[in-house]
Amino acid sequence: MSSPVPQQLFAAQKAGFETTSAFLTKSFEGIEKLVVLNLQAVKSIFAESQEIAAKAFSANAPEDLLALQASYAQSVTDKLQSYGRNVYDIISSTQAEFAASAETQFQKHYRETQKFVDEFAKNGPAGSETTFAAWKEFVKAASETYEAAAKATKEVLETAGSSVDAASSAPVKRTRQAVTPPDVAEK
Repeated sequence: MSSPVPQQLFAAQKAGFETTSAFLTKSFEGIEKLVVLNLQAVKSIFAESQEIAAKAFSANAPEDLLALQASYAQSVTDKLQSYGRNVYDIISSTQAEFAASAETQFQKHYRETQKFVDEFAKNGPAGSETTFAAWKEFVKAASETYEAAAKATKEVLETAGSSVDAASSAPVKRTRQAVTPPDVAEK
């Protein structure tokens, strides 16, 4: 007579491998998005630097250089804000994919663990009912703890996202005011 325990252990190992592979794939996709974003940023900075240098060499008056400097500072500020927002979006979307996958895997493992405990309890020695009941309660408590932690994590991420939005808008206004020379602003 063959026991279901070795089969379940093999299935659990296979599921663990598949889960790890899926998480690694999602991680590499997120890293790839960040690399592409960084390459685009470097290309953009290089092209803009060449354009600014050409304009600086053709400037005829100090006022032209000050205006060029102010416009460049504003451009850099806008690009930094956009870059930060893109990095945040990539990281948060990757995290959301992790969370969704983790939730799916947790629910699957929870059901399988419950099934395993039930099966083991049926075939367990006499008098072990109390032990299996305690085990079931532990699994249930672990599930509730996980759900509470997942909910708290989601709330923290939502708060962080709104904080990033609020924090990124105010400094841009101040930077625009700071980089605009008074004599250029009056023209």
